[in-house]
Amino acid sequence: MDQDLSKSLITGLCENNTKSQELLYRQFYSYGMSVCLRYTSSREEAVEVLHDSFMKVFTKIHQYDQNQAFKSWFRRILINTAINHYKRENKHCNKTETLGSAIQVKGNEGDAVAQLNYQEMIQVIQQLSPVYRTVFNLFVIEGYGHDEIAEKLGISEGTSKSNLFRARAKLRELLTRNHEKGLAKYER
Repeated sequence: MDQDLSKSLITGLCENNTKSQELLYRQFYSYGMSVCLRYTSSREEAVEVLHDSFMKVFTKIHQYDQNQAFKSWFRRILINTAINHYKRENKHCNKTETLGSAIQVKGNEGDAVAQLNYQEMIQVIQQLSPVYRTVFNLFVIEGYGHDEIAEKLGISEGTSKSNLFRARAKLRELLTRNHEKGLAKYER
């Protein structure tokens, strides 16, 4: 049984008990938000994905295997909900995003990364286009392979690899730009 959830909490969730749902929501809100923020471009969008994920948990709690860690099951729901949100938004936008050739970054880009805290890193990742952000998160953070990403997003493996390459190039560009802005601010 998962140590994160008590048997009475799971029973309450299975019975649609609102107090149990509220307790679960409070217990896992921060964790869920940290995952959703990486896949979305704004806090509002992350909250939308998180709420959709909690609704799935509440309606599908009977599918949860109590011998497995709840956090892992919840994380899978969060990621799949974020992917579905991306697909839905991408379908509505129906635009192709392309970047020119990757910009070569000169200087100590490692310094810029070392000076970032978690919140700043999330803000930089949120500046990526939805497709680059999603592929980057799935590959780098979640550890999915390009074949799995291609299947989940309905793209080719080559497109997944290309999007990851471009996401990393764009991140380098954004980090360098932010680092240079920070240095210019202190030089004044």
